[in-house]
Amino acid sequence: MKCIKEIDQSIFRGYDIRGIYGKNLNEDVSYTIGRSYGTILKQKYNSDKCIVGEDARSSSPILSKALVQGITDSGVNVTYLGTVTSPMLYFANEILNIHAGVIVTASHNPKEYNGFKIAYDVKGEICGDEIVDFKNFTLAGNFASGEGIATKYEIKDEYTNMIVSKFNFKKRLKVVVDSGNGTASIIVHDIFDKLGLDVTYIYCDSNPDFPNHHPDPAEAENLVDLQKKVIEVGADIGIAFDGDCDRVGCVDNKGRVISSDYYMAIMSKYILPNLSNKAVIFDVSCSKTLSEEIRKVGGTPVVYKTGNSYIKREMLKQGMLFGGEISGHTFFKDKFYGFDDGIYAGLRMVEIVDDETISLSDVVDTLKKYYSTPVLKIVASDEKKAFIVEQVVKYCKNKGYNTNTVDGARPEFDDSFAIIRMSNTTPKLTVRFEAETEERLEELKGEFLPIVNDLISKYC
Repeated sequence: MKCIKEIDQSIFRGYDIRGIYGKNLNEDVSYTIGRSYGTILKQKYNSDKCIVGEDARSSSPILSKALVQGITDSGVNVTYLGTVTSPMLYFANEILNIHAGVIVTASHNPKEYNGFKIAYDVKGEICGDEIVDFKNFTLAGNFASGEGIATKYEIKDEYTNMIVSKFNFKKRLKVVVDSGNGTASIIVHDIFDKLGLDVTYIYCDSNPDFPNHHPDPAEAENLVDLQKKVIEVGADIGIAFDGDCDRVGCVDNKGRVISSDYYMAIMSKYILPNLSNKAVIFDVSCSKTLSEEIRKVGGTPVVYKTGNSYIKREMLKQGMLFGGEISGHTFFKDKFYGFDDGIYAGLRMVEIVDDETISLSDVVDTLKKYYSTPVLKIVASDEKKAFIVEQVVKYCKNKGYNTNTVDGARPEFDDSFAIIRMSNTTPKLTVRFEAETEERLEELKGEFLPIVNDLISKYC
């Protein structure tokens, strides 16, 4: 392994580093990133220790070994966890009081991908300009040298016991769990088997080829088998996790997908009355239903930019106790640590079902329903996508629309909203529409989609 400067800059994304193993990601790239990371810890954070873990992808042990070598060769000591979910690493950050860490993962991406989520301190994973700074520092190649030590640490039992200790269910509820053959598979049996629930497992064997569906509960097609199994066994709830288990998707007892903004709306109804800080933060793609439910129980909705790193940091800054985003990242700091953990978030919904006298579907039906599109992903070049969004913002302002611009353009109307923003992880725009009626939904789509498509055809 050696340090290299010829690194494909496209792997440095908005929230993490992500590429294709064997194409623009290999041992030398991983070693170089390790040297860069270790040097930054020493020189800018006066730290000589960090934690490293890896997900269950085939390439992860290879990249992780190179990363650890790079970090120790910079003179930083590594506490090595082996194969873990991202939340297991975050838990290790807390109990070991070492908040610098890297997990080798590509989350829900296809099997050929891999990458790195990087944190320097208690703020969590770096994002935005910090990623740019890390890229530039890495490409410059001016790294420290040293002889750090790597030490193995087993976190599995402590993490399992911690999660199990948070719950005490009164009923033997029927629960279906779908790990999508992702890294959650290494831990779900250890946890759910101890909770006194009647659990049916699907795709809970770890398989880096993801033979059944991508481990991404934010995409409806990945929840079809979970929906079917919930109906088949008469379950009270279905729960699915993404590839590194920091996100959750839920299905009610009628086999209906509960979108993450509706998940947060339900959770807000139950937990906000007991919280000291009643502000709830969520990203710009979330439904008006969420804002309305938060206000009903005396809370304050805070619309913020998309990205789990951004949400987590703003929560920390403002002392918020609950938040999340449309992709399924959810953050609890009322009775938890504040990091995003798919298993914990799923069990919080099971807890509501356990406490209620009505079914989960009945709880869902208490929410106001809007007509909405899924999050649409429209291809637009990385070079031009920001410019295109800027043009949409100008259009909204020229029309006099009440427009939130914290992350793209979100024109708000009494009965509807639209969101047009650029993806921070792919060469795409993400677009969503919501309205009280189907007719109004079609009006919004008819107004904004032609504008977006015309701009893309003109500039991309």
